[in-house]
This record gives sequence, structure tokens and C-alpha cells, in this order.
Amino acid sequence: MRRYIVPAMGSKQRSTSLPPPFLKRIWLPNADGQDAPDWASYPFSLPLIRGLDLQFDKPVTILVGDNGTGKSTLLEALAHHAGFSDAGGAQGMRAVGHGRASASDAGSLGAKLRGSWLPQVKQGWFFRAETFFSVARYLDEAAMDAGEAGPNYLAASHGEGFVDFFEERMSRQGIYILDEPEAALSPQKQFEFLKLLRRIQYANNAQVIMATHSPILMALPDAALWQMEQFGMRPVALEDTAHFRLYREFALYPHETVEAMIE
Repeated sequence: MRRYIVPAMGSKQRSTSLPPPFLKRIWLPNADGQDAPDWASYPFSLPLIRGLDLQFDKPVTILVGDNGTGKSTLLEALAHHAGFSDAGGAQGMRAVGHGRASASDAGSLGAKLRGSWLPQVKQGWFFRAETFFSVARYLDEAAMDAGEAGPNYLAASHGEGFVDFFEERMSRQGIYILDEPEAALSPQKQFEFLKLLRRIQYANNAQVIMATHSPILMALPDAALWQMEQFGMRPVALEDTAHFRLYREFALYPHETVEAMIE
């Protein structure tokens, strides 16, 4: 496995002996006056966002929900709050232009969020599947400019590049915000990614906040699983998620389920 790492730019990196989660709580103040957001505009108009108050009590938190519930917007806002580029990358990294990968609504939400940290770590990464290739090229070019051999994630298949990327970037202390990391991973590769998350839990030196549609990733032991809905978020068991129920029906009755869903 490659072990080339491009140092994150920006603030000096400091380690801590305190265990994760480092980000303990995130909330949106119900501000008035000049500090008040435009409650009529997206995403502040969403009931889920207006009442946002999420506490983290485990090293790995998994967010689930249907398309359109605001998972990506929330993760972008969390990344903005933590000091990462909304478009993906480490602190201070601008591998992808903001307008090409994200919308201003997430940044405006991130600027309004308040967080409780102990401590506020500077290390970490915001992963977005749609910007992976741009970020990978950025890392290769940064290494080339430094006269070094780059990680060359793009030399492997899409899924193998994802796994190599996760194994290298998430091997250190930090906070990692992941938006649908399963995008290019086969079911077998998803289990490899679960092994990485399990090692992170055992190492007890990193925090992961992840949104996924994969029941395989949702099944990570000892993770906090939260269901995102129109009016808020609630803890949920894997077996009670719509994703798991649909996959279970398909596994038990594949032909009947497909017929029922497409008719």
C-alpha cells in the first residue's frame, strides 16, 4: 500500500491526547436582527435545518436519508464550519473551484453554525465523490511540484483508487467528513472500507461523520446511526431504515420486488 501523504496546508497541525469525538455538538442559533439568516431562503427554509441541533457521542456518526433530505448540504456546512473547502479536501486546500462543486447555500449555512469542540482539531479531510478526480490530480501535481512521486490514485480502477485514498488520508488523527464514500465501491470494497472504519474506532484518534445510502456501511458496529427526515433527525436502528427494508425485500423476493417497483 502506498504511504505518500501531501501535508495539509494552512494552520499548523497539532495532535491531542483527548479521544474522539472532537466535535461534540453542532447547532444553528435561532438568531434575530442582523445575525438572523434569511429563513425564507434555502437551506434555512428547511424545517430540519431551522431546528438543527445535533450531538456527537461516538467516533463514527452515520447520516441516512432519502435524496433531497439535505444530507450533502449539511455535510458541506459542517465542512465549512470545520475549516475545509466546501468543494472537498483538507484545510486550506483549494483543489476544486467553489462554484464547480458546491452551492453558496451550504457555505452560508456553515458560516451560521455554532459548534462545541474538545479540542477543535485542524487535521482531517472533507471527501466528496464528485470531486475525487480533481482532488487526486491536485495531489499528484503538488507532489510533482515538490519533486516527489505522487500517490497516483488515478492509476488504479475507480473503486481501488477510492480505497487507496481512504487508507492513506484517514490513517492519522483528525476529523473526516465523508459524503457517500460508497459511490465507486463494489459491495466487496465496501466491506474493505468497513475494516478501515473499524480500525479507526479501535485506534480511537479520529472522528468520522458520514452520509451514505449503503446498508453495508450503515451496519458498522458501535456507530451512531441517524435518520434525516423532513422535520428533523432521530436515532435509528439499521433494520428500521427504508434502505435496509428495501434491500431485504429485494434479497428475499428479487423478481417480485422489481416488478412491483417498476410497474
